[in-house]
Amino acid sequence: MAEQTTDSGSTASQSSSTAYPPAPWQMVGQLWLSLFRVREAVDHLRPAGIYGVAFVSYEPGSPLTYSELLVARPVRSDAHGRRVSITDIWVDSPASVAGGRELWAIPKGLCDFGLDSVRRGPLTTTAWSASLGRRPIVSASFTDASKAMLRVPFKGGTWQPGIEDTGGEERTATLQGSSKALPCRGRWDFATDGPLGWLRGARQLASFRQADFRMSFG
Repeated sequence: MAEQTTDSGSTASQSSSTAYPPAPWQMVGQLWLSLFRVREAVDHLRPAGIYGVAFVSYEPGSPLTYSELLVARPVRSDAHGRRVSITDIWVDSPASVAGGRELWAIPKGLCDFGLDSVRRGPLTTTAWSASLGRRPIVSASFTDASKAMLRVPFKGGTWQPGIEDTGGEERTATLQGSSKALPCRGRWDFATDGPLGWLRGARQLASFRQADFRMSFG
């Protein structure tokens, strides 16, 4: 049985709405995540260490439906404890850009996505791509059996340094929910001259799929 196939294509350029729902956002959808080890610092916001890179599809049932590509790293402080900080992120929804930046200092930008996902028996195969205009950012493919998994809870949080949209104030957010999560096979191809080219030489450690997640974020 095939899952729904989507290609968001020029969604980002077609929408002009920047209204967004109040926090917290009650989101449902699918997530594919891989962990990478970056050996050398890129800049002060991207030190050497472990990074998670994810494609996300927020589906009907969410207050906003859109695709997302994000890069995040773990951070820890006495004030906020263990959280993740999102260093790079793109979506195809102007409303998500506005809400992410103004509510939580998440530095969202706009890009275009391609998504094709097919399920045959217990296995799901998925192909993603993201590009800025005609400039590729990354493509990725995954194989998983996560939909056969029992639903399990998860909880976490984000910390973001201040940006112009928040008047320079740092922001935190809490996320919690449940999903059908299992390790999966993942393969990534970062464009050498794209904004994530610094991940091209990083060592891939593991990949995971969160199927049918239900999440409160805010």
